[in-house]
Amino acid sequence: MAKVAKEAYRILKNGRICAIMVADIRKNWKFIPLGHYVINEFLKVGFILKDIIIKEQHNCKSLIKWSQREHECYLIKHEYIFIFQKESR
Repeated sequence: MAKVAKEAYRILKNGRICAIMVADIRKNWKFIPLGHYVINEFLKVGFILKDIIIKEQHNCKSLIKWSQREHECYLIKHEYIFIFQKESR
């Protein structure tokens, strides 16, 4: 994602907007906050975070087996749309 952020910053003109949609995930029963990581990568290269839109997902189905108590977790039912702006100079 660092390469994507860097290239997006390079090709956008000053003051222009970049939007990206991303969802958090679970891997091996652990929550991975991809949205948080994406924001950090875009901020590192110089983008300004203008807004965050949370998009609710409907008709989500879980592939998770709920048989073991230590593996119970909530279904992730949203995605983020991050709106970034390349700073005007």
